[in-house]
Amino acid sequence: MPVSRRNFLGSAGALAALELATAPRPGAAAEAASPSIKVGRAKAFKVGVPVQFSYPDAAAPALAIKLSGPVPGGVGPAHDIVAYSQLCVHKGCPVNFNAQREVFMCPCHFTTYDAELSGQVIIGHATTNLPRIRLTYDAASDVVTAVGVDGLIYGRVNNKRMA
Repeated sequence: MPVSRRNFLGSAGALAALELATAPRPGAAAEAASPSIKVGRAKAFKVGVPVQFSYPDAAAPALAIKLSGPVPGGVGPAHDIVAYSQLCVHKGCPVNFNAQREVFMCPCHFTTYDAELSGQVIIGHATTNLPRIRLTYDAASDVVTAVGVDGLIYGRVNNKRMA
């Protein structure tokens, strides 16, 4: 029995919709596998002084910063500690933190990212935000811990730990 074009396209569309509805959320497996890495004690952070660490592995440099005031998503007693990948999303150059302006700046092509606004691009060649390292804070121990990444770290197809 021949299948009409309309029936074929309708069935194909329904199958595609079903596939999308039942597919796992992108990054869900990577999030489940994200390590927890201690970044430091909140009281040891100094305003504007970057704390370098690697997340989710040694091949992914990151910077944690205590900003001058509370920010959305900030952790610590004052909700002012944030962390970002140190690799610019444009070409992978290591970004530097400018404490006066509270921005990350790429020395290679001059992309500038806002540390207070989730690593949003202010100006430059990059087309996506600087990947933000998700942090948690345990008030009892004063420990800041890296637990995940929002955004894709430069040079990776996912943010899973590299062997």
